[in-house]
Amino acid sequence: MSQRALSVSRMTGNRSTFAQWYQAVVREADMAEPSPVRGAMVIKPWGYGVWEEMQRDLDRRIKDTGHENAYFPLFIPLSFIAKEAEHVEGFAKEMAVVTHHRLKNIDGKLVPDPEAKLEEPYIVRPTSETIIGDAFSRWIKSHRDLPMLINQWANVVRWEMRPRLFLRTTEFLWQEGHTAHASETEAVEETMKMLEVYRAFSEDTLAVPVISGEKPENERFPGAVATYSIEAMMQDGKALQAGTSHYLGTHFAEAQNIRFQNDAGELAFCHTTSWGLSTRMVGALIMSHGDDDGLRLPPAVAPKQIVIVPMLRDKPEDAQVLEFAESIATALKGARAFDERLRVLVDKRATKSADKRWNWVRRGAPIIVEIGPRDAASGTVTFMRRDVLRDGDKVKSHALPRDEFVAKVPELLAEMQANLFQQAKARLDANIKTDVKTWDALAEYFGAAGEDEDGEFKGWVRAPWCKPTGAELDAIDTKLKTLKLTLRNVPMDQPASFGTCIFTGKPGVEEILISRAY
Repeated sequence: MSQRALSVSRMTGNRSTFAQWYQAVVREADMAEPSPVRGAMVIKPWGYGVWEEMQRDLDRRIKDTGHENAYFPLFIPLSFIAKEAEHVEGFAKEMAVVTHHRLKNIDGKLVPDPEAKLEEPYIVRPTSETIIGDAFSRWIKSHRDLPMLINQWANVVRWEMRPRLFLRTTEFLWQEGHTAHASETEAVEETMKMLEVYRAFSEDTLAVPVISGEKPENERFPGAVATYSIEAMMQDGKALQAGTSHYLGTHFAEAQNIRFQNDAGELAFCHTTSWGLSTRMVGALIMSHGDDDGLRLPPAVAPKQIVIVPMLRDKPEDAQVLEFAESIATALKGARAFDERLRVLVDKRATKSADKRWNWVRRGAPIIVEIGPRDAASGTVTFMRRDVLRDGDKVKSHALPRDEFVAKVPELLAEMQANLFQQAKARLDANIKTDVKTWDALAEYFGAAGEDEDGEFKGWVRAPWCKPTGAELDAIDTKLKTLKLTLRNVPMDQPASFGTCIFTGKPGVEEILISRAY
């Protein structure tokens, strides 16, 4: 790979090329790598640093809404899962099962000890509604115990047949919130509140614009009464479900016996919710903001927001260069952006300055400073902005006096954060078609959908539909799958009137988003 650019373009519309670009960015930005366990990944320090910054911000938002963190077991008794029929059916194909508690050497091979078979198998946590519901059934006795607002940061396992780093892995990291309420009204309010938390986090912190809405019946979380999502558009035009919030009704409460004594002295089942956001959002960052030079990180979640690269040449003036670089870093560490102290690194590694510079370009560090002997002598800071690295093929550099640079950095970072969001928002807004009125027009717009076929960039379609259910919806879903299309969500903002349903020709009752998706 050249110093300048990744070897493939992301915007040709070629699906396999976009996949290659994505893999190249993950690799060259040193974010993650496949592990010896099929479908799982090793998250490397720079990638985990991004996740830590995301986690820090989202954890604050969750706690600000009154939730407390707790931790529940990785292993869930099979009988717990089996109590909720829809839930077990929805996750059955993805569950990893523990059946033995010991290995034994038999004929020179380690195998499960036949005498160590568990009386009841354990499921490796795919999600925690059932195990947390069991705890809620003990913790909640009276209306005075409500609402119960719990969040968990954890790993989960869902056996993935077609893995892709960050986007789909057998094991991934996430947070999952679980709450219990006295009434449907309170639980629905909670569901919508957390959807808004996700929207604000995605747009304000990750600079990833999203559309909030309700999932259709066939896309609901197993066992939920209603599921809501935030949907983001990637640079290949495909949708990524970025976070979900579920109103579970009393289904899980009835299965787990989560009851409370109301103020009339009567026993009633709680209304519960759950909601989650995962390391998939790291993939969303990459596919929303990356370019042909690699990753571009929003400053709010960059592990290092300013990287200073002293140009060391094993000469006497190196000491002055290092001293000047350290003075810049010290001054910056006293400043703040996004309500936190700036994260600054002086890269003193004994490698070529050009190699270090391009390493940080590929990693997406927002501001990259290069300090040479002339800069040190003149008190000048020469830097690059990763959001607007180039003017055509030429790398753009900026120069400011040291004190002016230090004073301006918080403003620069805020400007870069806003710029990344505006670029992604313009792409989203420009690529939602509203003039596709029939199934034939939909099929013509998206064209052939062979899994490995090349195709042009396609965005999303927003169209009226009649909100079919049951067999009628199943038939539509089957038809959509022939074009590799999915129903994403019904946006919160809806017009006053609707045309005819794009699928049935019946009067429409709402508009829904349709697209190819990850």
